[in-house]
Amino acid sequence: LMIGMPPVIILPGICNSGPDHWQTLWEGRIPGATRFAPSNWFYPEVGDWVAAIDRAVTAAPEPPLLVAHSLGCLAVAHYVSAVARPVAGAFLVAVPDPAARAFPTEAESFADVPLRPFPFPSLMVASEDDPYAGAAYSRETAASWGADLVIAGAHGHINSSSGLGDWPAGFTLLEAFAARIAA
Repeated sequence: LMIGMPPVIILPGICNSGPDHWQTLWEGRIPGATRFAPSNWFYPEVGDWVAAIDRAVTAAPEPPLLVAHSLGCLAVAHYVSAVARPVAGAFLVAVPDPAARAFPTEAESFADVPLRPFPFPSLMVASEDDPYAGAAYSRETAASWGADLVIAGAHGHINSSSGLGDWPAGFTLLEAFAARIAA
């Protein structure tokens, strides 16, 4: 990535992102990238995840760029509503709809999603066939958060099962977004 890019914090969803997930591959590729560390990846609790984001943001040497997937995106919305620390921006991939049938019951504490605009630039990337979120939900949520929205084609939940590897098209979107917020 480019010089002058803010520190990157990786925010996976429930169960964390495994070795073949684009987030893990990007974490190894982006110098200095860190992963937030909630107490429990499998039985997430919103207050714990918000506190984990706050620890990671506070530890960053300057306002960071949050790179979130799935439940990590909802955690960002809860964080923004609870904590007012400077963040450079948020790159939000496959934001799940808590009302979707596929939404995990273990994550019910995240269900009351704050829908106020984020105080920093954000880009939301959605898939045409995500079992966790329909197109209307993605459009409405992006609008509520003040996020730009990119529909990245039909890639399911944009995770390891999508077969995207290190997801070069997504990385290009991240680089363009980082350049825009750095300008």
